[in-house]
Formats: sequence, structure tokens, C-alpha cells
Amino acid sequence: MVPRGLRSRLAAVVQAAVTGVFRVLASRRADYEDRDRLLSLAGPVVLLALVVTWIGGIYAGFALLMWPFADSLPTAFSAAGSSMFTLGFAVPHGSAPTALTFLAAGFGLVVVALQIAYLPTLYGAFNRREQLVTMLESRGGVPAWGPEILARHELIDNTASLGWLYTQWEQWAADLAETHTTYQMLILFRSPHPLRSWVTALLSVLDAGALHLALNPYSAPPEARPFMRMGYMALREVATVMRIPFNPDPKPDDDVLLTREEFDEALAELTSVGWRPEREADEAWVHFRGWRVTYEGIAWAVADRVDAPPALWSGPRHRFGKAAMAPARPPHRSPSPERKAVMAITAQRRERRPISVSGRRRAAVEEDEARAEAADAAAEQPAD
Repeated sequence: MVPRGLRSRLAAVVQAAVTGVFRVLASRRADYEDRDRLLSLAGPVVLLALVVTWIGGIYAGFALLMWPFADSLPTAFSAAGSSMFTLGFAVPHGSAPTALTFLAAGFGLVVVALQIAYLPTLYGAFNRREQLVTMLESRGGVPAWGPEILARHELIDNTASLGWLYTQWEQWAADLAETHTTYQMLILFRSPHPLRSWVTALLSVLDAGALHLALNPYSAPPEARPFMRMGYMALREVATVMRIPFNPDPKPDDDVLLTREEFDEALAELTSVGWRPEREADEAWVHFRGWRVTYEGIAWAVADRVDAPPALWSGPRHRFGKAAMAPARPPHRSPSPERKAVMAITAQRRERRPISVSGRRRAAVEEDEARAEAADAAAEQPAD
């Protein structure tokens, strides 16, 4: 309940025990979607196990406090349960047992009240996290991949919106650093879609920003740099509460686990869709490696720990195998030449005479006439 990223040993033991059981069960399933379906229960079960542990600990504690004033230990447990759950069937006598009865009842009410207030807070933070992760599917595919984000924006001539994207994800990373260190249970809560994950989503946008700055240092939006820093700082905050070691001050020329061949393949993919780099590949690789060294090791460790979707450039899963699933790009479709001619003729007619809402039937008739004119024009053209 303290917003300082603190973690009790009791909570750590309960979480390790529950997640350990789920990992053992998941390791027997080869299909990723089956594992994801099973692991999606780990977070809620850990939360329920913590509630049961807290209530059980308080119950046992008050029973032991009442034991000296009761006839036997079972009588003490009966009195503690009657008081804590406000049932009132066992009424002890004496000032000390009466005080313990009031304290037990108060603790029971406080635990229930805190739990009622705790769940909506968890869901609100989860909802904020998943909103941008879901929106990223149209921009970077599933599972998300950094070069795919740049490629899709280039394909639809929308690279100007990348600055807005980096700004949104900078705010998202700041919220993640606060919520996932205060409410550490959120780390275990998985996305509704099996191939979406907050870890791979953040990693993909970080890779997109690093590629953008490395390939196009002069035209890259200025919002990319503050996002990069906020992104890897958020990962460091999460790694701290997860007890994942990391280098707090890596050097730009340190080695990264991503290979040069993978970088060259991504660069070839970008240039094939029309991306125009401002740096040569050798120089861009040096700058990209300098950015990626700040977040790669942490992102891969977190993705491995939570068994994130098998996205490209997200590292191996030591328990379940190497990750290698490219995002599926939707086909690029455009109207046929005949349909374009119909749309052009219809647009010219509507410019000469605006159509009101009440004239929808007339608009349909005009579109049919325009389609006929376009067909006649196509028939009059000589064949090649």
C-alpha cells in the first residue's frame, strides 16, 4: 500500500510459489497460445493467494493472542474467527479478550475495505497500460517489432506522426514506471490478446526510436530522444523491483546481443518500402548499438521472466525456446482504375451541385450514371 516500490518477503514468497507452479505447468505445453492462456491466470491467482495469506496470518495471530484467555487453542481460533469476520457467535469475557475482539473486527473490516479499493486501482492502471499497447497493433503489428513500425508509417506516408507516437509512449513509460513499481502485481497481468505484451510493445517502440535516430539524425523528430531516456528508465525501475541485475551506466560501444546481420536485414526491409536513410549502414549500426545497449539486456530479461510473446528482437525464452515470430502485415489495397474513374466523375458532379442528406437516392443514381460513362469511355479507347 506504500507507493515506494517496497516488497515484503511474504509477498515475494507467495508470488514465487504460485508463479513457479504455473511455469511448471506451462512448460509442458508447446503451443504459445496455450501457454499464454494458462499463464494469464497467474496474476489473478497470485493476488487471491496474497489476500488469503494476509487474512490467514491475521486470523492466526489473533487466535494466538486469545489463546491465554481461552480454555483451549480451538476455542481461541473460534473466538478469533467470530470476531474477525464479525459473526458474533463467540463472545469472550474479560477486558483483554474484549479488546482483542474489537481489534480483530477492525482488522477484518480494514482488510476488506482496502481490497475493495485496491482492485479498481489495479484495473485502472491495467487499462491505461493496455490502451496504447492495443493501438500499437495497427502501427507495428503483432507481435510488435520496431522496424515494422517505421515501415508501416513509410508505406502510408505518415512518418510525420512518429513524433506524436514518441510523445504518447514517453507518457506511457512514465506511468508504467510508477504503477508497476507501486502495484507490482501488474507485471504478471497479461494482455487480452496472446501476441500483445507491454514488454514487447515498449521494446518495439524503443527499437523504432533508436533506428530513427540512428538512420535519420537530421530529420528524426525531437520527441524521440526524451522518449528513449524515459523508456529505458522505466525498464530499469521495473527491473529493480523484479530483482533483475543490470548495468546502470553502459558504454555506447559495449556489445549488444542483436547481431549485425539482423540489423542489416531490417535496414533492407525499410529501404524496400521507400525509407531513405541519412547515414550509411556502418555508421548507423554504431549509433543504433549505442542506443540499444541502454535497454536491450533489461528488456530481454523481463520478457524471458514473464514469457512475453515471441517477437523479433525480443531475445530467447530459456524455458520455452527462442522467440522468432514476424508480425503479419496487412495487404495494401487500392481501388481499380474503373472505380477511380467513377469516383472522379461523381466528385465533379457533386462539386457542381452539392447533394444534401435528403438526396441520397439521387446520389446513388448519379453514381450509376458515372459508372456507365466510365465504362463507355473505356470501351471507346483503342486496344493496345
